[in-house]
This record gives sequence, structure tokens and C-alpha cells, in this order.
Amino acid sequence: MTQNADIIPTVTFRPAGTGASAKPNELGMREMQSRAFDKRGEQYLLIKSPPASGKSRALMFIALDKLTNQGVKKAIVCVPERSIGASFNSEPLSKHGFWADWEVAPQWNLCNAPGADDPKVAKSKVKAVGEFLASDARVLVCTHATFRFAFDELGVEAFDNALVAIDEFHHVSADAGNRLGAQLAQLIARDKAHIVAMTGSYFRGDAIPVLAPDDEAKFEPVTYTYYEQLNGYQYLKVLDIGYSFYTGPYTDKISALLDPTVKTIVHIPSVNSRESLKDKHRESEDIMGHLGEWQGVDPETGFHLLKTAGGATIRVADLVDDDASKRDRVVASLKSAAARSDRDFVDVIIALGMAKEGFDWIWCEHALTVGYRSSLTEIIQIIGRATRDAPGKTRARFTNLIAEPAADDPLVVDAINDYLKAIAASLLMEQVLAPRFEFTPKDAGPKPGFEYGPDGYQEGATNIGVNAQGQMHFEIKGLKLPTSIEATRICREDLNEVIASFVQDKSILERGMFDTEVVPEELTQLKMGKIIREKFPELSDEDQEAVRQHAIAALTLTQQAKAAMVGDVVDGEFTGSTAFIDGVRKFALSVTDLDIDLIDRVNPFDATYAVLAKAMDEKTLIQVQAIINAKKEKLTYEDARMLAERALEFKRERGRLPSLTSQDAWERKMAEGIAFLQRHAAKAAADG
Repeated sequence: MTQNADIIPTVTFRPAGTGASAKPNELGMREMQSRAFDKRGEQYLLIKSPPASGKSRALMFIALDKLTNQGVKKAIVCVPERSIGASFNSEPLSKHGFWADWEVAPQWNLCNAPGADDPKVAKSKVKAVGEFLASDARVLVCTHATFRFAFDELGVEAFDNALVAIDEFHHVSADAGNRLGAQLAQLIARDKAHIVAMTGSYFRGDAIPVLAPDDEAKFEPVTYTYYEQLNGYQYLKVLDIGYSFYTGPYTDKISALLDPTVKTIVHIPSVNSRESLKDKHRESEDIMGHLGEWQGVDPETGFHLLKTAGGATIRVADLVDDDASKRDRVVASLKSAAARSDRDFVDVIIALGMAKEGFDWIWCEHALTVGYRSSLTEIIQIIGRATRDAPGKTRARFTNLIAEPAADDPLVVDAINDYLKAIAASLLMEQVLAPRFEFTPKDAGPKPGFEYGPDGYQEGATNIGVNAQGQMHFEIKGLKLPTSIEATRICREDLNEVIASFVQDKSILERGMFDTEVVPEELTQLKMGKIIREKFPELSDEDQEAVRQHAIAALTLTQQAKAAMVGDVVDGEFTGSTAFIDGVRKFALSVTDLDIDLIDRVNPFDATYAVLAKAMDEKTLIQVQAIINAKKEKLTYEDARMLAERALEFKRERGRLPSLTSQDAWERKMAEGIAFLQRHAAKAAADG
């Protein structure tokens, strides 16, 4: 599968191919599962790991230990939709070395029970939950909805001494209107149940946290990164993430991106979106028309048979069709054992709302998504469809096909908004795929398990350590360390969530990408500082600054690694499985001293802009800059106060206030903040 010239690559990740993530230990556990099992004694456990890393089986190991050795009487597994319930079917774990088997009696897998999860039908399932709790059975599988209804009916006390496992935990939130979130809060407050939460993405498209900070602090996290997962694969050698532009109907462009020899899932846009052509059946037919000539339908599977220009016959699963009988046959075929074992069972899947979360087609090589997706969680779930490891599958790709902003387009501003959102998504995916960073102040000493190069750790030098998991240790001069437990947890576990809020802020992205006069510190200190204050108001000023520094350091190092790797590109691809680590090291060693002031002086969007400037039509680029600069924000009172606070810090360090006539743009900006407050105070005095 060659790199398509119509696709602008934003991430090209080359795994090391160690095979470690799939290699089982003596108990039959893969790397992530073993790490989670080591924490099995925790009452509240949060497992954060990518799709296909084995979370469902990890839960089986942990639940069996809790049921056998920890006094837990029942295990209730909750999944967001019925189709995912199959992931928790009975498994003969003892065949692979574990001391027990995972057994779910058919009547206690309520995901297989007939009827939808609406309040009317749910009464029988709620009754079944009550019967399960009163029986000798140990394991029940149900949907989030069934659990919510049962909880309302039976009360929090019914789940004492039970393990409640929540799969796809990002569906939960601390919002008062989120019933499952409120019920979890009650379980935690009562403190008599065990909870295991599992998610492939902890991002949320909105600003609502998944858990209240006090509740989240009670969870012991098990984090297995995309970096570890992909590096530990056996077959997959390259993952490409990029986007492509189109003008006119998207179906005209899609033929340039579709290769009938590549196993592909195409997600067409929602009928309510700007990209939709408002006839999903016609869109599906057009896509099939680009793939080949229709030959009929396989009566057994329901797949369309198409003859390609090369003379081959390919099989296309249409999940857009509203005819329930046809679609159910197709869905059943895609769930069959043959779909998993036979690479040529199906070639292309066309979907709208399906084939995302929990959908397991290991042969998928290309996830092609039309139209911007507002939720990073959804993007990660879609990418996860293509990042399964499978024999013979050496390359995987995610492509986002989005409308190009065009000078003569009356909806140019809408197109720019979608374009910026796609940029934000690619920035975040770069962050998700990066190794975890651990930051300490200068000369804090080496960390156990980290290798610091042939000369080892050198006091006074720029030290960069890498451990067996690919985690990187950096020393940064002037770095503040968090002091509270919560701030320490945020710096260790949640920097990507902080960065998500930063890059998804439209005004920040606009200015960082297209305002040629922006002062980097406005973004790194003011804007990031404001996000930290709003996101974590309970933290002290010192801890807020520590979190800010850690987040901006992680984002900047990832982006500078990308910029540094540009010199290591051959035929459009980064060379070597250690390209990212080499890129980070190259940047860190290129500066005299890695300090927080230097990091704050780097526009974190520079590297991405450099890629876009080469790919985007120059006329369009100038127009985008003009539109964004025309609505440049004026200085606000709140920003002026933050500038004044930075000015006081400047005075403490230098013995003088910032000057309006300084050659340094950031010093002038701080001086402007002071002048703004002085004018504001003078006006208030005059009016008073």
C-alpha cells in the first residue's frame, strides 16, 4: 500500500515490531493484561489502553481473582451497546495457563436477550438483574442502559460486595444529567462495591470531566499507551494518519482515495452534516460505483459483489441500508468466525453510525472517514478499527476527507472551522501516539530503569533517558514540580486531556496557526494558563503553574520532534522505528540548555503550519489568514491581569518592570497588560 499523493500525512508512525504486546506470559496474559492484573487488589481501578490491547480479557482475569480471593460475590460487566457484549462471552482461560475459566451462563448475558434497551422492554432485564443478584450465579453481562434502570429500581445497596465493571468508560460523565455518572458517584460514596473502569480514550468532546476530581483520585490508574501497543505488534510496521481535501460532492474525490485491493472501512457523513449529500443510499451506491461494476448480492452473507477494473471480484458490506433484514444478515456475517479468520471474507465496509466502537475486523488496513468528527474519542475509536495486528498486514492508515476552504465558497468560514478542527485532531493524535514524558528539574538525577546513552547520566549536561516502555525522561531547567496529590496525578496521567482542551480551543488554534504577529508566550503562558485555571480551579497557583509547564513541555517536545524528523524523511516516510525518539533527542540537544523559558518561547503550532503551508493552495492560505486576522481579539481585562501577574514575576527576576519599548515582543506584551490595567483603574476612578 503506497502513500497516496492526495493524502497529506500528519503522522507517520513506525512501530519497533517487538511482538511484546501480543506475547502471553505463563498465565496467558499479554503485556497490558499482566500490568492490570498486578493492580487486581485495588477497589477502584481505571484501565486506560488502546483498542485491541485486550481490556475485556484483562477484566476477566481481575474479576475472577476478586470473586475467588477478595470476598467479592458478584461481577456485573456493563457495555455501551449490545453488540459489544460478545467480547465478554465465556473464555477457557485455563487452556492458556490461568487457574480458572471465565464462564457466563447464557441467561446472564443480557446483551443476547431480545428487545432494545428502552424503559418498556428493560423491565424484564431489570427483573433479570434482580434475579441474578439473588442467585448463586457469579457473572452477568448487560448494557449501560440496563444497569442504569436496574440501579434506579434496586438501589445502591443491591450492589454491595459486587464488582461493577464499566466498559467504554468515556460514555460516563460527572454531569448532573448523566445517570450512570451519578450512580457511580453513589457507589463510590457508599464504598462497598468494587469498580473497574475501562476505556480506549479518556478524551471528551465537551468540557465535562468523566469523574469528579475527588472520585477520580480514588482510582488507581493502569495506563498502556498507543506507543507501547503499536511498538509491541508483530506484523504492523507503519501507521499513517492524514487528511485529504475535496471540493464539490465528496463522492467525486473518493475514487482517488479508495484502493479496492486494500481492506477499507468507509464512514460516510451524518445526514445532518454539511458534508452529507442528503441521500445516504445514493452515497453508498456511488462509492460502490467507484470500486467496481455491481455483479449482484451474495445470498449467504448479504455482501455486494463488485467486479473491479483489474478484473477481480470484491465483497462489499453495506451497513447504510435501512432494510433491517438485509442489514442484520450483513452484521451477522461480519461477526462470524470466518470474518476473523479469512482475510478475503470481505474487502470493503461502508457504514454511517456503525463499525466504530468495539467493532473488530482485524484485517482493516484503511479507515476512511468523510467529514470532520467533533469528538476525539470517536476519531480514536475509528482509528482503532485499522490498528489491529494481523498476519500479512504491514501498513494501516486513517484518512479524514474534509471540505477544502475555497476563496469563492460562500461557506468558507464553516469550511475553515472544520479544517481547524481536523488540524486539532491530528495534533492530538500525534500526542496520543507519542511516548509518555516524565519531567524533572535540571540535575535532579537519573531515574531507575532509564538509559541515558553511551556516556550515561551526566550532571550539568542535557540528559534524556528512555526506558523499556519507550517512556522518556527530560530534565528542564526552571521546571516547577507539582506539590499536591491531585496535581501530581494530572501531570502523570492527564496531560493529554489538558492538551486536548488547549488545541481544541478555536481562538488558540487560529492565532497559533495563522496569526503571523502572535507572541508564543501569549499561547504557552496566557492561553494555556487560563485553561489550567478553568479546568483545575481547586489547585493552588503553584500547582496550576506546574501543570501548565508540564503540559506545554509535552506538546512542544512532540511538535519539535516532528519538525526535527523532517530531515530524516526518505520518499515521504520517516526512517527507522526510533524516529520519534531520535527527533525529540535531536531537538533537545540542539539547544544550549533545555529550560522552561525556551519552551515557552516556541509556538507549539509552528511544525504543523510548516506541513500545511506546503500542502495548501497559496491563495487559500492567504485568505484563511485574512479571515482570522480580521477578527483578532482585543486585549481583555482578564488577559491583562494575567499579563500583569507575569510582569510581577519578571520584576522579581530582573529587578524592573517590563518595558513598552523593549525589543522583546513578550516583554512588550506584559507591559501592555500593565498599561491596560492602569487605564482601566484611571477610568474607574474618574467615573467613580
